[in-house]
This record gives sequence, C-alpha cells and structure tokens, in this order.
Amino acid sequence: MRIAIDIDSTLHDFWSLLSAAALRRFGIDLPYEQQLTWGITRLRPEQLAACVADTHSDHDVLAAVPYPGAVETVARWHRLGHQVHVMSHRTGLAAPATARWLANVGIPFDDLTCCDDKIACCVEDEVELLIDDSPINLQAAIDNGIRVATLLHPWNRDFCEEEAVICAHDWPALSARLIPMLEGQRIRRGPTRTGSSPGRRPDGPDRAAAPPG
Repeated sequence: MRIAIDIDSTLHDFWSLLSAAALRRFGIDLPYEQQLTWGITRLRPEQLAACVADTHSDHDVLAAVPYPGAVETVARWHRLGHQVHVMSHRTGLAAPATARWLANVGIPFDDLTCCDDKIACCVEDEVELLIDDSPINLQAAIDNGIRVATLLHPWNRDFCEEEAVICAHDWPALSARLIPMLEGQRIRRGPTRTGSSPGRRPDGPDRAAAPPG
C-alpha cells in the first residue's frame, strides 16, 4: 500500500514549537487545548508565517522528538513492503534538514515531498492511505477516494467522529487500528526520492491561515 504521512503534529509534537515561537516573538500564548479549529486566529497571517519559519529552521527540525511509537510503526510498515511517502507543507528549503531528521530518528521513507497541495500530490503518487492531522486535508482525501487516519488533536476532534476516519490518541493505538488494513499487504517499492518535487512547491512561507500539516 502507498501511505502518505504528514510530519508536523503527526510524526512529532509541532504545537509546542509553534506556541513557543509565538510567545517568544509576539508574547501571544497558544494553548493547545483551546485550538479547536484548524485556523489560528490569535496570530495575524504574517505573524504565523514568521513563527512557522522559526519552527522549520534546521535547528528546530533536527531537534524534534518523534511521538512515542511513530518510528517503530512506520519502520514496521516499511519492512512489510508498504511505500512510505512523507508529505509536508514545509518549504523546499526545509527538505534537506527534514531528510536528515528522518534518517537520524530512524524513520524509513521512499519519498519526501514538500508541496502546497498535499492532496494533489497524493493523487499524483496514487496514495491509498493518508495520515495527517488537518481536517481539511483529511476531508479532501476522502473526497478523492483516499483512506485516512489521524492522531486526535483538539482541532480535528469533531472530524474524528466521522465514520470514514481512523483516529487514535497515540501511535501505538493508531497502529493497532490500522492492522486490518495494512497487515499482509505488500507492494514493490521504487527508488527513494528526497526533497521538494519539481513543480509542486515553490520555496516560500507556509500557508499563514493554519498550522502546516
């Protein structure tokens, strides 16, 4: 199976980095439990873009700590023969450090893509399962016939009540819930592709209306 996996708030705790940047730069607190929608209204678009740029510096990218169970789960899927497409709204400038981070923490991948329209990239790569925290991306994936799974966050809690969404509080639980879909399925992997895909994502700030997925 071809699996696309988001990075921020999916493979690691991104919100703590973003809220720390907002407090440091602008004195604005972003309580995690109060972020009940995908859009971040406490920051102006240009403020959010600046905070996101901070969190995607090489230092912050390489210092990120994976969620417990994420590395082991993705590595097991890869050993079973599933293709792992790591997809992010990070800019192409962050791709080299992101690839280094994936290698450093032990997350195997066949493809690393930084793109604005993640669902278009999923369709192009014939992705069959998207793991992402954004309810917007998850709904768009469902609309395109792609199965979806997510970790539970305040901003996607309501969406997780949808029947088509596989949701769990952490990676071990998510892994268990995906066993019926992924165990025993194998596909042949192609060569690893690293970096931003040509024509998919110009270098520049992430979307300023919502946290990057």
